[in-house]
Amino acid sequence: MSEDLKGLTGEIVTPEDPRYEQARQEWNRAIQKFPLVIVYCLEIKDVQNAIRWARKNKAEIRIRSGGHHYEGYSVGNGVLVIDISRLTRIDMHEGQRLVKIQSGVKNKELYEALGSRGYPFPGGTCPTVGVCGYVLGGGWGMSTRLFGLGSDQLLEIEIVNYKGKLLTCSEEKNKDLFWALRGAGGGNFGVVVSMTFRLPPKVDKVSLVQVYAPESSKAQQESFLTVWQEWLKKLDIRMTINVSIYNSEEEGLGIFGRGLFYGDTETASKLLQPFADIGLQITVRHLTFLEAVTAVMNDYPPFEKFQSTGRFVHRDFDNKEIRKIAGTIQKPADGSVFTAVTVYALGGRVSEISRKESAFYFRDARYIMGIQTVWTDDAFEKVNQDWLYPRFQYIRSVTKGSFVNFPYDRLGNYEKAYYGGNAEKLRKINREYDPHNVFTFPQGIKG
Repeated sequence: MSEDLKGLTGEIVTPEDPRYEQARQEWNRAIQKFPLVIVYCLEIKDVQNAIRWARKNKAEIRIRSGGHHYEGYSVGNGVLVIDISRLTRIDMHEGQRLVKIQSGVKNKELYEALGSRGYPFPGGTCPTVGVCGYVLGGGWGMSTRLFGLGSDQLLEIEIVNYKGKLLTCSEEKNKDLFWALRGAGGGNFGVVVSMTFRLPPKVDKVSLVQVYAPESSKAQQESFLTVWQEWLKKLDIRMTINVSIYNSEEEGLGIFGRGLFYGDTETASKLLQPFADIGLQITVRHLTFLEAVTAVMNDYPPFEKFQSTGRFVHRDFDNKEIRKIAGTIQKPADGSVFTAVTVYALGGRVSEISRKESAFYFRDARYIMGIQTVWTDDAFEKVNQDWLYPRFQYIRSVTKGSFVNFPYDRLGNYEKAYYGGNAEKLRKINREYDPHNVFTFPQGIKG
């Protein structure tokens, strides 16, 4: 096969390679795909050569950084995977309040580089998620309400296009593509190789907040959802939190959530009092930003088998709807070890920016609502996926829009679901920058 691979550079892994079995795995181990070849790019020219090789050999391309795409669209059967996880350079420009990263940098690496210097960053919560993929979908994290989405911090992007040419995108150069990449860039338009962000102001300490109710009940979970939707309307912009009502094999029903408050512990505790009033345990710790995000990241397992998705909530739910939402997790699928409905706070800085300013359309949503199921035995994969679908369909019926960072392969009109009123503009930009649909995948933007 070596002759067939002529033109590819970087570290090349094929099915005959002993590294292939591990190299093809995604973080979601329920995804089992078998690529034709995986190219670990060590420099930008490896990306350029891979794109040219794929076009010459009529091979479909998939782009992978952290490998955390929920539906596994960063790999595929018989495709060329352009893996950018080895592009991990981080350049600080403190005098200009900028940081430039290559597209293989992960949350943990960026947090350590910035946090060690006193800077926070509105990144994600999982340590091994690629910052690039997170940001290209918008990017929700525990600093979002104060600083905005991950994509709202972007000043410049470098991307390799379908010809293998390196383009710079910003408000001054390729402005329409820069617009599209901030919220709809994952897997579309080209291969991003670097991002430059505006640094937030330094912080001394933050408050890491936690709410917890072990041995919960359906009634308490319903009370939480009722309190949550009122509480969020007047929430201090300095706090961002996500909370799950869950049903686990190990614990049964419970409620658990964490978040950050950019302020003192006393104020944080007062803000969380409505949850204490319904029986949730409140814990608040004053930590450095790096200590706080490290505590959150340490809770993640090395991998899971799951299906999960998320929708945008724009209105209050009535009591009947809340009962139905809480009811979705009361009877898990056979083989499920954990199922949850999770709410992620929006508002604040996110909603202050126009939905037309970037491709991230659903800025006026109050929060994201996700639903998931986790299993360990492959024999229960289909029954868990079939369990999720009707429950998702109910949540879809009372919400508007899907979060592209929490994708779902059973969406109907996925472009409208992910991009709302920005979908048509995105198709136009895709026709201009990727006229041959070189960068496509099962839920890619159509030409």
